[in-house]
Amino acid sequence: MLTLTDNATAIVTTLVSRQSDAADAGLRIHSTAPETAGGARLAVQVTAHPEPSDHVLEASGVRLFIDEPASAVLDDKILDAGVNEAGSVSFTVLPQTV
Repeated sequence: MLTLTDNATAIVTTLVSRQSDAADAGLRIHSTAPETAGGARLAVQVTAHPEPSDHVLEASGVRLFIDEPASAVLDDKILDAGVNEAGSVSFTVLPQTV
């Protein structure tokens, strides 16, 4: 199951609260193109509710809506996030260690 670092949790919480007033809003992670040799291409967006086929993950007060292809890629990963000096958010997918 996908887990989030403390940084990712804080950043997702901030993004969702700033971009949506919906009580059940969350961050949607979805595939944008077929998988390539370099891995799947994923995108994120704040949304008020999940799509009907999305997997919903709730952890540490954060709601993630993950589409089927992204869910398969992220199932055994860790999601980290950071903000650069310009205020741009970037997400990093890391392997889980045993």
